[in-house]
Amino acid sequence: MKLTIIGAGPGGYVAAIRAAQLGANVTIIEEKEVGGTCLNLGCVPTKSFVASTDLLSKTHRLEEYGLELHGKIVPNLSKIIERKNKIVNTQINGIRNLFKSWGITLKKGSGILISPQKIRINFPDASEETIETEKIIIATGSRPYELPDIPFDGKKIISSNEALNLSEIPKKLIIIGAGIIGCEFACIYKELGAEVSIVEMLPRVLSTEDIDISNLFARELKKKRINLYLNTKAEKIDLLNEYVHVILSNGKKEVAEKVLVAVGRSFNSNNIGIERIGVNIGSRGEIIVNQKMETNIENIYAVGDVIGEPMYAHVASKEGIVAAENISGLNKNIDYSAVPSAIYTHPEIASVGIREQQTEEKGIKINIGYFEFRAIAKAHTIREIEGFVKIISEKKSDKILGVHIIGPYATELIHEAVLAINKGLKTKDIAETIHAHPTLSEGLMEAAQDADHKAIHMKKQ
Repeated sequence: MKLTIIGAGPGGYVAAIRAAQLGANVTIIEEKEVGGTCLNLGCVPTKSFVASTDLLSKTHRLEEYGLELHGKIVPNLSKIIERKNKIVNTQINGIRNLFKSWGITLKKGSGILISPQKIRINFPDASEETIETEKIIIATGSRPYELPDIPFDGKKIISSNEALNLSEIPKKLIIIGAGIIGCEFACIYKELGAEVSIVEMLPRVLSTEDIDISNLFARELKKKRINLYLNTKAEKIDLLNEYVHVILSNGKKEVAEKVLVAVGRSFNSNNIGIERIGVNIGSRGEIIVNQKMETNIENIYAVGDVIGEPMYAHVASKEGIVAAENISGLNKNIDYSAVPSAIYTHPEIASVGIREQQTEEKGIKINIGYFEFRAIAKAHTIREIEGFVKIISEKKSDKILGVHIIGPYATELIHEAVLAINKGLKTKDIAETIHAHPTLSEGLMEAAQDADHKAIHMKKQ
């Protein structure tokens, strides 16, 4: 069976490998570089920056660890970027080598659907080729959303793409949007020494997260002296004397060297020929698929950001596996009931399942288990005591519905909770499981115990 995939991001390349494992003859078309946005301009590069700034942050607190530094440590942005590029290139080579080992053909160019069985490839040298195929997976991803009134110029008004490759650290950076991308870059550039302001139309930061997470993180942003404008819109932007002047809806004006617009992402569903063959798309341009990742056109599938929320690399990869397995004759459905969210701010944030405000909207009666990191010995040993673990369970059944963590290594700790929700476990299942001491994961155990008012390291209520 011949399969052609358009896009070699975390959805496309994972689908290619899984399909090859199952015996398919796979060709994958990628316009830019394997790994997609995640590897080249998103998840991996930003985490490289985060690793550098986290270490820089610790050097400012060496005395808290009983250490002395005789001298000064300063960030070198060009070397941080050089390190980031080396990590990215290593991962790119890894994916290319996987393709070779599985006999996957990689073609560099843009793929355009001519029919459900034909794809035209436009190559960088202006030549083209039309190939025939039996099955197709569209995995073209997404791009930074551009506000109509605030277009990117790549220099003063930038997207997350440019934010990873600046020539110097701006003295002042204004970020429009307090979602995941905006908040991650706010923490990065504040630690690098920039003055940072965030402008957000909604009443709270990270509005898709649990309300207690949002409230604590807003407090942490203020402690970092990041200016936070909530319920505020950027009404007008002017470029004057090498600076960007931003007029806010509250009447104030902010002036900066750079403005980073981070208000979401647009679907890469245009200019790939789907209209010609009648693939259904949603109101925002997302490709419509069912639980098997099938579009309305037989033998054409779609995965990843281009099909809409949840727009995470790990979700795209799972969708790619489901599509590849269905193409190969297996019968698989995608399951979004236990999708972790991982936010690499400082402190880190991670969550899975329902938020407390959603239970109120749905009228679900719940219990809440809550435990702060400051009560955990391991948190004190690493001098990271801010944050908490919050477990939401159904009142009658004790079944875990949601877990929310803000604090050290939250993005690693969340997976015990993901497994618990995936397997339908109860709080007592975590509460009665022996956790190693001293570890941060004890916070999950104690929060689970607190759901039944049995937490050991918590004062009597």
